[in-house]
Amino acid sequence: MIIFDKVIKDYNGNTNYRALDEISLEIKDGEFVSIIGPSGAGKSTFIKMLIREEAPTGGRVLIDNLNVAELEDGQIPVLRRKIGTIFQDFKLLSNKTAHENVAFALEVIGMSRKQIESDVPKVLRIVGMEDRAVNFPHQLSGGEKQRIAIARALIHRPKILLADEPTGNLDMLNTFDVIKLLTKINEFGTTVILASHNREVVNAVGKRVVTLDRGKIVKDQEQGKYSI
Repeated sequence: MIIFDKVIKDYNGNTNYRALDEISLEIKDGEFVSIIGPSGAGKSTFIKMLIREEAPTGGRVLIDNLNVAELEDGQIPVLRRKIGTIFQDFKLLSNKTAHENVAFALEVIGMSRKQIESDVPKVLRIVGMEDRAVNFPHQLSGGEKQRIAIARALIHRPKILLADEPTGNLDMLNTFDVIKLLTKINEFGTTVILASHNREVVNAVGKRVVTLDRGKIVKDQEQGKYSI
């Protein structure tokens, strides 16, 4: 369970720039929730709160009853192992192959080479990229790069998957391929939080939508499932 309890975020102590303004909501385990709104609405700040890249000015962010803002520095990596994050610009390492990019996420947490060599092909198969394992990022299309980024986010079996504008650099065909993939991951039981300004993308998901505007929740609605 994720809980935002009257969360406020001011930048540089400036209450005139309030990125989040008393946000309160709950996200249940296994939900797919889209956070939508225009640029500057607070979507990215919302995502950053969950991985403790930002701390609230006021209020609480709870993940499984753990107050994220109260974590000590040594506890933050443990939190982030529960969470996979996907970005608009992929953030792949240019000097590593697709396989090596995914494997690196396990190397940094000290996973054994045997486990890495067992797990990486499995997750590449899930995202449909097993035949591109030896390719470098410059040899991949935008959609393929995002699939590798998703594989990297999934490799440590996160409980929560955060997707911050994951289709912003993709054409419509690749956009809907990524959305179908995120929906499939959610069906496996992973909580998915998608931040997007693209209503067409969010409508295609067909799940719960939380609309932000100027740091406030202006709408929180359930939607019926939509088949892409």
